[in-house]
Amino acid sequence: MEEIEEKDRRTILIVDDEKPIVDILVYNLQKEGYHTLEANDGAEAVEIALAEKPDLILLDIMLPKMDGLTVCKKIRSALNVPILMLTAKDEEIDKILGLELGADDYITKPFSVRELMARIKANLRKSEGGTVPMEENGDKAQVKRIKVGELALDFEKFEAKVSDEVIDLTLREFEVLKFLANQPGQVITREVLLEKVWGYEYYGDIRTVDVTVRRIRGKIEKDTANPKILITKRGVGYYIKAN
Repeated sequence: MEEIEEKDRRTILIVDDEKPIVDILVYNLQKEGYHTLEANDGAEAVEIALAEKPDLILLDIMLPKMDGLTVCKKIRSALNVPILMLTAKDEEIDKILGLELGADDYITKPFSVRELMARIKANLRKSEGGTVPMEENGDKAQVKRIKVGELALDFEKFEAKVSDEVIDLTLREFEVLKFLANQPGQVITREVLLEKVWGYEYYGDIRTVDVTVRRIRGKIEKDTANPKILITKRGVGYYIKAN
């Protein structure tokens, strides 16, 4: 493994009140070359996150003092940092609610450390930003902005506008729109979105995609029941409506 310079190491905040889990995560993350911060309750998590601005947060749902969903909402209102929810519950409401509050993904306990590390790396890669080569069209030029109908995206500023109004998106929401807008009118499956936008080399839970799309629609569509920009092809996937 190449030695990583101190200034280039990514910092990950682990938020969990179960010490054995924290110890396992600290050991494995440090072995991979990450800095780690720890918080054992929700209030401490918010304080550390806002002060230290970590590169990624692993956030348990069940926490003392302040639950993980509230923590997620508070952090997301101030920081655009990848948040992965850790949950012992396999109930849909926790997963969906966590994502709608701004979490980027969730993983259910007990989890595979290998799978969690893969998801962490994928989210960190996506959060590094930068423009994306348009390989789909064989054109390697770096595209900096794109406009499809009322939707305009500036890749350098990570800024989205609808009818010239700036829309407040998380990084993951922006990446979904960017990927779809680069191929207007082309239906993209949920599995492809998971692979290309979330960066997963396996098929995760496609409901993660559905919830993220629903959240985007709530921000860019005038009528979410009758969307005009981000369209569903029932049983297949999603696409940005071309002019």
